[in-house]
Amino acid sequence: LKARGPLRPTAPRRTQRPARPTMAGEKKAEAVKPKAKQVKKSRAKAPSRLYSKGTILGYKRSKSNCYATCTLIQIDGVRTKEDAEWYFGKRIAYIYRAKKEIKGTKMRVMWGKVRRAHGVNGVVRTKWRKNIPPRA
Repeated sequence: LKARGPLRPTAPRRTQRPARPTMAGEKKAEAVKPKAKQVKKSRAKAPSRLYSKGTILGYKRSKSNCYATCTLIQIDGVRTKEDAEWYFGKRIAYIYRAKKEIKGTKMRVMWGKVRRAHGVNGVVRTKWRKNIPPRA
């Protein structure tokens, strides 16, 4: 084994390539002039969404058993088990509209947590404070 000095990352060398000859019928690229700096106008940014939408797939189940305490959710944009890991432990909300108005709103919410992955395609298992209704 040869003794080596400390390894340092080296920046790639930038060498300029010679200009290739133009072929018949090909236009030459014009030199790009640097543009003058433009003053940015302050615009009101659109509000960013701080949540991800998802789809309820149903309860975790086998052929004959149904586990109502564990609901399967497909989160939009999550396609692998590794992507789903970021959501583990995060809170989730099931928001629905009821007929009766309470405290000035007909909207209701049920809270739960993402527990773990279910398979390799980004589906997650969730646990809710109260079980999600079967028709959700």
